[in-house]
Amino acid sequence: MSQHITAHSFHIPVMGLGYTVDTPIKVAKYGISSVISIMDDYLLEDMRKIYSKKYVREFVSIADTEEDYRAKRVTAYLNLTQSIVEEQFNKLINEDWATNTELRKYLDLLPENAPLLKWAQKLEGASNSEKFQPNEELKSKLSMGAIDVNIMTKVDKLNSDKEGNQLPREYSDALSALRGFAKSNVNGSVVFSAGMNPALYSYAEQFSEFYPNQFGELPKGIILKVSDYRSALIQGKFLAKKGLWISEFRIESGLNCGGHAFATDGFLIGPILEEFKNNRNELFQTLYETCQKSLENKGFKTLSERPTFKITYQGGIGTATEDSFLRAYYELDGTGWGSPFLLVPEATSVDDDTLERLLKAKKSDFYLSHASPLGVPFNNLRISSGEEQRLARIEKNRAGSPCYKKFLSNNTEFTEQPICTASRQYQGLKAKQFDSVALASEEVDNVLAKDCLCEGLSAPAILAAGETPRRNLTAVTICPGPNLAYFKGTFTLKEMADHIYGKFSLNVDLERPHVFVKELQLYVAYLKKEFETKITEKAAKKEAYLDKFRSNLIDGVGYYQKMINSVQLDSEDILLKMKEQFQSLKKEIESFSVRLKAEVV
Repeated sequence: MSQHITAHSFHIPVMGLGYTVDTPIKVAKYGISSVISIMDDYLLEDMRKIYSKKYVREFVSIADTEEDYRAKRVTAYLNLTQSIVEEQFNKLINEDWATNTELRKYLDLLPENAPLLKWAQKLEGASNSEKFQPNEELKSKLSMGAIDVNIMTKVDKLNSDKEGNQLPREYSDALSALRGFAKSNVNGSVVFSAGMNPALYSYAEQFSEFYPNQFGELPKGIILKVSDYRSALIQGKFLAKKGLWISEFRIESGLNCGGHAFATDGFLIGPILEEFKNNRNELFQTLYETCQKSLENKGFKTLSERPTFKITYQGGIGTATEDSFLRAYYELDGTGWGSPFLLVPEATSVDDDTLERLLKAKKSDFYLSHASPLGVPFNNLRISSGEEQRLARIEKNRAGSPCYKKFLSNNTEFTEQPICTASRQYQGLKAKQFDSVALASEEVDNVLAKDCLCEGLSAPAILAAGETPRRNLTAVTICPGPNLAYFKGTFTLKEMADHIYGKFSLNVDLERPHVFVKELQLYVAYLKKEFETKITEKAAKKEAYLDKFRSNLIDGVGYYQKMINSVQLDSEDILLKMKEQFQSLKKEIESFSVRLKAEVV
């Protein structure tokens, strides 16, 4: 893995299946890192066809009758992406400086204190005879953004051959995706998200690409997306014992994020980041020693003395002040900016219709739903075309979706073979149960809320490219974080980068709460709903959970109240408002104990 100066302090996280599927092709040449979901091989195959045509490359279809077709499709798409980005980048650094608009854009996107800008300033003032040498020095310091990939560990269905015989474990969805990445030319990292998958992590042992080369460097990295320190330590140790190094921990807010929301037990991001900050050296040393010992036992080359080890945060950041504070105070190596980039056509793939819906959306249109067949809360948009389609099908007594891709088929309530809870088959069987069993309207609504994420989250990329998705399934599901409700308008890549770095301020809603306050508001709303849900069994256990949750939130508020009095978080006006908001939210949390309704059945 080549060692470059990191051009940017932010990265663009994975968003859905399609929203960032081609983001590296759009931004990597400017040194901006981003993440591709590699869970939908059908989407990757369609995008490979689109980009092969656009960049005049040979396209040979990989049919689903081929052996190991899923992994082959992942490899093929990633190889094409790497090839295109390299071509773009080489053109960028080799064109004449005087007319090189792309190189100037690369430099213009950087923060004002970027070391690379010093070299650019040399070029600006150099005479023609002096330009060659500084230009070569500048070239050597430029780097492409990382092309990283995401595997949602919970999406790991076992697969069968055409005769219905179950294939070996390594042909499951997640393991096939990992194999496809490992065999690709991309030298980025794989991001494991949504918790630990022992089979997947153990499978990574089989690939030399995740082990050090003769220089102690890793050809491909492993990044863990985690919600707290304990999870990071447990997963990190599990992998380190196999000789697998974690090059980055990406901490994500449990609720103030896009896509699936994995709520913590009331642990807020401030205290979580504080724990990482205080234990960073210990975490590094523990994993480093464990990993080195394992590599020695395996007879492999060991890691360099200081392998890459980053800690970053993503979720709900909205201003340059918040971004710089998080990086400085918690000693982070970077941040992730996700949902706001949905409004940047230069960076993400959002079809025109969905973009218009985002711009028209009210704050109440962004909500935490039961749409995911995984049974995990899912950030959703009420006015999306996917939601319109779901409701129209219910109105016609045809609830559910045709299920073609089957990535989320994990329910065996009615069938021997797992099916998806968003499928028409499951919804039809469940409807018959509704007729024979008395269920609360809320339970029925939660079942009917299930949506086809496989089609809905992949469609926008195809539509944005001017093509039609397979089977003309054009309804789009979008999963923005709550933070997007405060951004209005579409923006250029430079405008968004300048906003992140404080060189320019986007038109963000003045009522937008600070990132710490917003997360707390989301957790308070979440806990309130938990308290108001009737307990039907194990009342004592549920009450203990709620008490712990409430206690953790109150502790978190205390942490912020103390911080406000000792650290300059933001402007005086914002700090005053935050103090009032924290006090008000604390009172609301404390009141929940008297609202608990237990009904033991």
